[in-house]
Amino acid sequence: MEKNIGLRHAIPSDRTAVAELIHLSTNRWYEANGRAPVFPPESHPVELFCEVYEALDPGRCLLAIDVNTRQIVGSCFYHPRETHVSLGIMNSHPDHAGKGVARMLLEFILHFAEREGKPVRLVSSAINLDSFSLYNRAGLVPYAIYQDIILEVPSAGIQESTPTGKILRDAVLSDVPAMLALEEDVLGIRRASDFEYFIKNQSGDWHVSVLENQSGELEGFLASIHHPASSMLGPGCMRGDEEAIALIRRELDYRRGKTMVWLVPSDRPAITRAMYGLGARNCELHFAQTTGTPPAINGVVMPTFMPETA
Repeated sequence: MEKNIGLRHAIPSDRTAVAELIHLSTNRWYEANGRAPVFPPESHPVELFCEVYEALDPGRCLLAIDVNTRQIVGSCFYHPRETHVSLGIMNSHPDHAGKGVARMLLEFILHFAEREGKPVRLVSSAINLDSFSLYNRAGLVPYAIYQDIILEVPSAGIQESTPTGKILRDAVLSDVPAMLALEEDVLGIRRASDFEYFIKNQSGDWHVSVLENQSGELEGFLASIHHPASSMLGPGCMRGDEEAIALIRRELDYRRGKTMVWLVPSDRPAITRAMYGLGARNCELHFAQTTGTPPAINGVVMPTFMPETA
């Protein structure tokens, strides 16, 4: 590990440089592995990561700095939640490969979580073996596999399919307690500030749908974002396949004419078959990983990368 790499937290004036690093590091990795870049040609839209994570968790962007040149050579967002610490997007500069930059960032966050007495959770690419090895060596254990699904939503939209006796509607702030209770029951985590942020939607990029039964009990929710740097469904949590399919169809219909990506649990074939029926296809695989005891999943979980909340 290089001795001339130091760590500090980002300040507002770092935003452009952090976005440039995320843009360069991510696109170059995909291109080097024969895949299309995931971000647009310009780096400015990638400032979305800084904006969203700073709004949710001020001061939680960790930077690796070349102490000689003062260049930012690595970055990672981390998110203390009520029940866990979520590890967000991590990047290191390609010119500093092999210097232990990512390991330094990860070790800092693991120590932080240990002091907090909380597990660390993340969702990482199954095709990036360097990344997987980094997390695995640090003690993170995979507990779920997700299929990345992509679809160019028809301009005419997707016909909604509401399960019998259920109600699909837009989420409101008063739904947050029920959303919290549902996700805690299904996955064992709590993150109230995330849900409030999505529903308030001050940027205009978000939308959230909920599904409730005739008794008014919440049986699922699903958020989505459409932005030049991220067009995804999620996060979402549902009691079962039927509820998940209905919520996915509704959020896709809301994003008419857009190309959307979302993560479906690989052990839920009814959901993937329904997605193929819409014309969607697989584009990648991801693992959900954690330190400590892996959670029992008592329903359907759809994680996302904006913000990453496993």
